[in-house]
Amino acid sequence: MPSELCLQLLRKATIMALTNLGLLTNEQKTIWGMDLWKNARNKSFTSQFLGNDNGSMINHVTELTKGTKGTRAVITLLADLIGDGIAGDRTLKGNEEGMQTFEQVIRYDQLRHANKHEGRMAEQKSVFSFRDNSKNVLAYWLADRIDQMAFQTLGGMSYAYKPNGSTRVGSDLQYLEFAADVSAPSTRRMTRWDNVNKTLKTNVTGSNTSAAIVNTGAAATSDFPAWEMFVALKAYAKDRYMRGVGGDGGSENYHAFLTPQAMARLKLDPTYLQNLRYSQNSATNAKLFSGDAVTVDGITLHEFRHVPNCTGGISGTNMYGAGLNLLGSQVLFCGAQALGMADIDAPYWEEDEDDFGNSQSISVGKMLGFLKPKFGNIYEGNAVEDFGVISCYVAQ
Repeated sequence: MPSELCLQLLRKATIMALTNLGLLTNEQKTIWGMDLWKNARNKSFTSQFLGNDNGSMINHVTELTKGTKGTRAVITLLADLIGDGIAGDRTLKGNEEGMQTFEQVIRYDQLRHANKHEGRMAEQKSVFSFRDNSKNVLAYWLADRIDQMAFQTLGGMSYAYKPNGSTRVGSDLQYLEFAADVSAPSTRRMTRWDNVNKTLKTNVTGSNTSAAIVNTGAAATSDFPAWEMFVALKAYAKDRYMRGVGGDGGSENYHAFLTPQAMARLKLDPTYLQNLRYSQNSATNAKLFSGDAVTVDGITLHEFRHVPNCTGGISGTNMYGAGLNLLGSQVLFCGAQALGMADIDAPYWEEDEDDFGNSQSISVGKMLGFLKPKFGNIYEGNAVEDFGVISCYVAQ
């Protein structure tokens, strides 16, 4: 006859066998999924620029639109009117002007990842909870990949590469449905900074490609970022009616994104430093810094590691300069609706077990998509251009 102690141990073992990861209720999975998304959103740099209106830098689409082509994630761009109207009592009827709208369809797909636990003995030897730590690392993974894809879409860098220009090995990002929509900067939205002559090079004013970047190693004669570049970019954007993001009192502001190395170069620019000193002493700009962001003259400068660059590129293949052997990066100058993001439902959280419940695995998935909007711009001779972002190539 088994002792009372043995019976208690058998009952406990039976209870433990029934209480496993595979039997979580749908409600529990939903709570974990939502908790992971909150965690991911908090970690995501991109999330602070999301908005549901056309005045936001990233147009955040959370509801699908039904149409003749099925259910789609759609953002709409509305072009300005071209005509001048009718004077006095001249006949208006028959001279009305139709509004031009451009539908931008954001294709979306699911992205998934998972962790697998070695087994019960491994967990017994560890002081960490597998589920809690899995949630943390998967949330960071999801946030980080969202940031990478968002800025590579803005800069027009294929998902086959990492943001630093190195090749992704064994990655499925390039097979996402929306990866095929990543496009290089359009003709009039691609610029280069000539720091020697303090000139913004465009398709009209000179070579505007990364191949024309000069970097001799001396700040005075190399195409490193300078404050004059941002002044020129803002004027260039306004001349082309690129709307800024809505600010206080009806003002329009722009967001500019630089890599940490490009920001370090900018901080060595005398004119930029002079602007900082002036702002610090100004009563209207007493609070200059907010995290890594600096706002001067309606331009907020952000330092972010996932801005496309070529520090991981291959010399002679995909770096900058005439010999494709120089270090450089893009500076992304963004206004309203620079990017569209389809955010379909909360992430889903699934738990499974193997080896008769001895080994557990946790997977998460998210349905999402990105698109850099384009439309036939009446201010550019109806040429199809990127709607809200200008890319500027610099040395670093």
